[in-house]
Amino acid sequence: MMQQLGHTPQFFLTAPSPCPYLPGQFERKVFTHLVGDRAAELNDVLTQGGFRRSQNIAYRPACESCRACVSVRILVREFEPSRNMRRILKMNADLIGEERNPEATAEQYSLFRTYLDARHPDGGMSDMTMLDYAMMVEDTHVPTRVFEYRFRGPDSGVTGRGEGELVAVALTDRLSDGLSMVYSFYNPELERRSLGSFLILDHIRRARGDGLPHVYLGYWVNGSRKMGYKIRYQPQEHLGPSGWQRFASPELSR
Repeated sequence: MMQQLGHTPQFFLTAPSPCPYLPGQFERKVFTHLVGDRAAELNDVLTQGGFRRSQNIAYRPACESCRACVSVRILVREFEPSRNMRRILKMNADLIGEERNPEATAEQYSLFRTYLDARHPDGGMSDMTMLDYAMMVEDTHVPTRVFEYRFRGPDSGVTGRGEGELVAVALTDRLSDGLSMVYSFYNPELERRSLGSFLILDHIRRARGDGLPHVYLGYWVNGSRKMGYKIRYQPQEHLGPSGWQRFASPELSR
């Protein structure tokens, strides 16, 4: 159940625009601002209610004729990796993720651009400048962290940090009940490593280590192939009219 806030935030509704996931559909979003001393508390409540954060805005779909977007969160305490997930973890055991303050760097932006140009050249973020990227990372009033992943080096056992080139980045909010993965990107040339999956698995590990019950993955869009990966991480809950309910796909097997 969502907790109650002492002050009700103002919500706004966007005009319809073409849906980036389902051809022929139009999306609308309801949004509010995450600013001030209670931004973290508001972000907690709204995320538990199906909202996502982008900079200092919290939003969720409010489409008139479609309900395909469904909020997804992984049940961390019950999660057991599949055989393929264990293979991914083993393959990436030579990577170390360092937790950092939400500060944008030129190195991050270079990897971000490489990722977008290879994976989403025509997407809505394709024309983002370094300033745009810095705002995405730094324009936050909630507890946000940046995880940078690099290869292990000779001194990693002492410093606890990876060395060499940056291979993956995750922008993540820390909530009272979990970790919310806001955005992640990685070196597209390392395709065999399945770095996107590895970042989710590493966040599950981190949440479990911190005693947090959930990892929030944003929206699963039924009918969109690019969002299909989110239901692989079982068990998980989906947010519906009656609240968060356990979901299991009959198509998945371990």
